[in-house]
Amino acid sequence: MRKFSALILAVLGALGFYFFKHYEIRGLEDLLVVARASDNSGSLSAGPSGNAATWNPTVDNETIRIASFNIQVFGVSKARDARVMDILAQVVRKFDIVAIQEIRAKDQTIIPRFVEQVNATGARYAHVLGPRLGRTSSKEQYAFVFNTQTIEVDHSATYTISDPSDRLHREPLISLFRARTPAGGNPFTFQLVNIHTDPDEVKTEVEALADVYRAVVSDGTNERDVIILGDLNASEHQLGSLGAISGMTCAILGQTTNTRRTKSYDNLVFHAQETNEYTGRNGVLDLLREFNLTEKQALAVSDHLPVWAEFSIYEGAGTQRVATRFNESVGQ
Repeated sequence: MRKFSALILAVLGALGFYFFKHYEIRGLEDLLVVARASDNSGSLSAGPSGNAATWNPTVDNETIRIASFNIQVFGVSKARDARVMDILAQVVRKFDIVAIQEIRAKDQTIIPRFVEQVNATGARYAHVLGPRLGRTSSKEQYAFVFNTQTIEVDHSATYTISDPSDRLHREPLISLFRARTPAGGNPFTFQLVNIHTDPDEVKTEVEALADVYRAVVSDGTNERDVIILGDLNASEHQLGSLGAISGMTCAILGQTTNTRRTKSYDNLVFHAQETNEYTGRNGVLDLLREFNLTEKQALAVSDHLPVWAEFSIYEGAGTQRVATRFNESVGQ
């Protein structure tokens, strides 16, 4: 196994003291813990419990759909386009969690106001928003927007990978989630690793993601369901060391994911045996067909299409394995 000297996992949420008191990290040397994720209004809140609303698009109440969407240059200008924002809100409501990439705005109200628009129909979504990242003045942020009626998030287990060797332009945002189940159910818990690789440094960054995966698996949560999702700027055949990890698989196979339908950039990557909650259902949401758009209109939304995969809400294969540190106060 490769040493992680180039990648040091930095972990600290709003409840940093809680983390140090309750988490034990093993197998990584020189681990640093640094606060990185923001905790603004609603960003780390699981929200009220309750049954899924009638608009929930999952096949049944025993599955969730996890999506990734690079919303090209999601900033002030896009937020002013009412038609685009309405389409984006409709897209989010189709899924239980959406990992968003390429948020570019100094204005930190863009995502909270977007979530308000998502909720305007009666939905109950919340968000996790990461820090502004990048080597240049053009910074980007990651976000998770999730349905609080079907999903919970652990406040203390949201963090950003720290990369002192600068192998990654925009270090991934990691959050620990749990599906809501009926009383007595053994819920599916999982970590999402939100990533947008630099298109000019794809090979280097995809190689680094193999170390990121191993680091997250070893981060002390005892969570083996780790899903890397986002704009990889690489197809399932170009994942290098990440794809070479025994058991790793992709949800999106042989499908184009950009709006012009010429490239396969976006995916969900996970270990098939560890994440056996995967139902095998997946897809690329064709914005042109879904919203009756021209290519030009669809490109105004994004040059990428949303990709998704479906998972059981129950921890897989009858096992009793769950994350040992999921803050039980979440959602209260």
